[in-house]
Amino acid sequence: MSLPHLTARTIGARHAFFTRAGGASQGVYASLNGGVGSNDARESVLENRRRMAQTLGVAQTHLVVPFQIHSPDCLIVEAPFVERPRCDGLATATRGLALGVTGADCGMILFAAPGVVGAAHAGWKGALTGVIEATVRAMERLGARRDAIQVALGPTIGARSYEVGGEFRAQFLRDDARHARFFAPSARAGHFMFDLPSFIGLRVERAGVAGFENLGLDTYADADRFFSYRRATHRMEPDYGRLVSAIVLE
Repeated sequence: MSLPHLTARTIGARHAFFTRAGGASQGVYASLNGGVGSNDARESVLENRRRMAQTLGVAQTHLVVPFQIHSPDCLIVEAPFVERPRCDGLATATRGLALGVTGADCGMILFAAPGVVGAAHAGWKGALTGVIEATVRAMERLGARRDAIQVALGPTIGARSYEVGGEFRAQFLRDDARHARFFAPSARAGHFMFDLPSFIGLRVERAGVAGFENLGLDTYADADRFFSYRRATHRMEPDYGRLVSAIVLE
């Protein structure tokens, strides 16, 4: 049976932005926790990954998710991993291989073009340092045309939920003073609300792709459907689950 999941209208390849529903995990991880780096029972996470792979129509071994490090690095993948690589973007032209990324506030981005797909994990650091552009370039090396790539952003912490300090904002302004438009005043002095989804949208637009779709879903604000690192921290919970988003070239 297919797991509950979200899809983008513009992504033609088989894909899923999985919610937290339909899994085997308990407690703060209930129920579809895809994070092997969490403290959840390993057998529960593996069962959750098996269910995700089944929904995507691939073998469990063919759902590949990297060891994410908030980097700008993208890896071209031709076969299932022997050991998880440390990177935040994946691209492939191999049919039947599902590329996945995890998130619990960070942007999970899926890319599709004829004959090539990609996936990227973009928190503020990855988005600022170029993981989106690196994924597009990797897809080009596999034969994709930049102006044929469709990009979709799944559940991500929203602009009304992401409060940051002054130094955080200053780092973005040092990169480009025009980034000020992604920050709004917070109720707390010296703090700001950061619009990560819109910043990701800017980086996608600058990459010159065919189109961008933002599902417009706030992980922090929707506890029933999504895990959130920041929400778990504010609630002083001991840990948090990870959402998975994945795409497969049929």
